[in-house]
Amino acid sequence: MDVDGDPDNPLTGQLWYNTTENEYRYRQQFAGDSWSTQPALNTARNNVSGATAGTTSATLAFGGFVPPHTGATETWDGSSWTETTDLNTARNNAAGAGTSTSALCISGYDATNAAVSVVESWNGSSWTETGDVNTARSGIGGTGATNDAALAFGGESPGTAAHADTESWNGSSWTEVNNLNTGRDAISAGIGTYTAALAAGGNVDSGPSTLANTETWDGTNWTEVAPMTTARKTLAGSGTNTDGLVFGGRTAPGAVQSLTEAWNGTSWAEKADMSKAQSLQAGSGTRTAALSFGGYDGTSPGNTGDTEKFEGNVAIGTWITGANVNTAREYAAGMGASQTSALQVGGETQPGSNKVAICEFYNGTSWAEVNDLNNARQHLAAAGNTTAGLGAGGSNAGGVTNFTELWNGSIWTEVNNLNNDRSYTSRAGTQTSALIAGGYNGGSPGRTDKCESWNGTNWTEVGDLNTARFSFTGCGADNTSALAFGGENPSEPASAKTESWNGSSWTEVNDLNIAIQDTLSGVGTQTDALVFGGETPAAAIGAQTESWNGTNWSSENTMNTAKVGNGGSGTTTAALSGSGQTPAGYQDAGTEEWYGTGLVTQTLTTTSDE
Repeated sequence: MDVDGDPDNPLTGQLWYNTTENEYRYRQQFAGDSWSTQPALNTARNNVSGATAGTTSATLAFGGFVPPHTGATETWDGSSWTETTDLNTARNNAAGAGTSTSALCISGYDATNAAVSVVESWNGSSWTETGDVNTARSGIGGTGATNDAALAFGGESPGTAAHADTESWNGSSWTEVNNLNTGRDAISAGIGTYTAALAAGGNVDSGPSTLANTETWDGTNWTEVAPMTTARKTLAGSGTNTDGLVFGGRTAPGAVQSLTEAWNGTSWAEKADMSKAQSLQAGSGTRTAALSFGGYDGTSPGNTGDTEKFEGNVAIGTWITGANVNTAREYAAGMGASQTSALQVGGETQPGSNKVAICEFYNGTSWAEVNDLNNARQHLAAAGNTTAGLGAGGSNAGGVTNFTELWNGSIWTEVNNLNNDRSYTSRAGTQTSALIAGGYNGGSPGRTDKCESWNGTNWTEVGDLNTARFSFTGCGADNTSALAFGGENPSEPASAKTESWNGSSWTEVNDLNIAIQDTLSGVGTQTDALVFGGETPAAAIGAQTESWNGTNWSSENTMNTAKVGNGGSGTTTAALSGSGQTPAGYQDAGTEEWYGTGLVTQTLTTTSDE
């Protein structure tokens, strides 16, 4: 169909001809796999076991190492963990099987670090000791649909570092059956049933200690099949032996991983990484709906209660390349309501590190220069939108400033200045109700925890941040409700710290998954935020994107181009990343548009009027 412009509400898959732009367009839904952060276990621990046949809405976590060894048991209802009756024998490195109401805890290490043969059965409210395995082991793999049908395989015990032994449980006794082809411990858990299982990865003492080997069980024999893409041990898993998932783990010589791979019965394929690297955790669920809980994150002491949910083939947010700004620069501020209505303000150009007053307006198609700031500067804080905005602080050729200017949609007007010079600050709010937090004040060490609130006329000093820092970002609806995150402080070159503002004080809340600094990209509100780009400990310039749901941060699709000093504008469903510095070390004029729902209008072909 022919349309003057675009349809108001195009359907997914709909095709039309835009007579204004003379091009065919269509509506595309981006789909993929994603991990999202969930509420944590009440007891942080590694070497935890789980109900392998559990789901993302109902599962069980039990045992582990806190320290010490624990029998703690928790049930998951899809939104939170609840403590329930402990195991009779505290242990870690045990195998799990079953569901949230019918589970088994198999073997493992007890409080004396001795491998035990003890097996306990869960009936939905309590644990009961039942028939022991024939060979006591830890680091053992296990799976099964209920507490009366399970399989245990591999593991280690004194004198045998990597067992190949396999045992089958019928509800009353364990029977030794055919062995794995490759003996191993630290195996992935939770894949399949006692008649159709999968063993992936693990550890041996000789040769390459960490394995990629994969074997399938048909109820009688193990058969070697295609190896994982990345060799790992102490990973978790979910699904079946023809449609499975593995995640996390450690590679040789021991780096903790966030890698995720899916098994289709023939081969492995890499999927979206976990939000946080994790090993020694448990897993439940299916190939397309899995849960990872507990584990070790590679830090000291590193035991976590972290819980993440995997969703396969779902609508996901995506970044689309936007139009280039007219003047490439970094450390320009952004303001605006969406990725089709934004301002990029000030910044720094090269060569010469020139601070500029340039302002450009984006309409979703192209950038146009508008009236400049009265005072050229970079690292300023911006709030508001394209018709009613505010720019405050920043640094110019003479150093850090306290300048404040208001934008009315056509010109900038100087108004009452900040009480303190500062740049590299967090920002939130509107033209008449804004908040500036922290930043660099030009002194030594220069990082400040001071905050100021704007009422449309004057700035007033308000409650301090808990952690002084600069080179960070933030967002919020007004001067009574804000979020500040990331940055640099004396003890952290890049920080994951997040603080929430209620109008009178700051409260530390859950950290970013990846520590960042050197970004101006935070958008959204106190309970619904997005941050993208910036410098991380692992990469001088990153492309990572994270979303905040009011409680936790979750990883999203990364930007197409890694950047620092990229101003952000918009919301969590419709954002814009401005120009900035790329890993190549120069200012890039490119911009990117974020579609949080994954629904995007694309151009199919372009024609002429002929």
